Amino acid sequence: MPKSAKARSLETVLPPPPEPLAVPVADSHTHLDMQQDRSGTSVEEALERAAAVGVTRVVQIGCDVPRARWAAKIAAEHEAVTAAVALHPNEAPRLAAEEGPAALDAALAEIAELAALPQVAALGETGLDYFRTGPEGVAVQQRSFREHIRLAKELDKTLVIHDREAHADVLRILEEEGAPRRTVFHCFSGDAAMAETCAAAGYFMSFAGNVTFASAQPLRDALAVAPPELLLVETDAPFLTPAPFRGRPNAPYLIPVTVRAMAVVKGLSEDELARHLAANTDRAFG
Repeated sequence: MPKSAKARSLETVLPPPPEPLAVPVADSHTHLDMQQDRSGTSVEEALERAAAVGVTRVVQIGCDVPRARWAAKIAAEHEAVTAAVALHPNEAPRLAAEEGPAALDAALAEIAELAALPQVAALGETGLDYFRTGPEGVAVQQRSFREHIRLAKELDKTLVIHDREAHADVLRILEEEGAPRRTVFHCFSGDAAMAETCAAAGYFMSFAGNVTFASAQPLRDALAVAPPELLLVETDAPFLTPAPFRGRPNAPYLIPVTVRAMAVVKGLSEDELARHLAANTDRAFG
């Protein structure tokens, strides 16, 4: 049967599928909604492409109220999708500044309601981002982060952390509040010393396609010292497409590219690392 114009168009935009993994793994952090926006790939298409290469589960992140509602809905409709909901650390100060403190309170209340749903396994992505939000937003970011930590503990859900140029404050606030039983550093961006600190605390560290970038040796050094039993893999799609496909849209089916790069750094076989990643995802997200 001839391919549709849409299918032919996608093939020119999306990277080719990698060789399938023999041991299935999960994409522990993805944005299927944004992939629809960027490449026109439907949820069903994304899940089918992923399953064809051994990526049999995805954790869909909702990082503002509308996207959190969408994440919960999609997870309820698709067995292969688990949801995480939160106010992104850049969304909390935006809400407070543009719509006022009451809007932030209302958004946090709705996130709490969504987080209680059975298909929602995690509060995330929350945390701190001092790259995109300036000093004027720090207090609101930190307040929102603390609220998410408390809610994750109250509901016994996993905490998924976005940490950009805020390592010391993220670690400090986790210590002050007491971390939830399951804490994930999404798109881990620290150095080897921070990886050792996270390992000592039992935090999961999730690595994305940027670990393949030529400039990312400090990230590979962190991966090298991170214990295999605390590793996760993610796309953060449609962002952080692994080399050699940078500049093209990322998607869960490209997870094998990152898994293979991680295996080289860890000195493990592809299958051995994949078994760790699969077991760790089950421990982290149920």
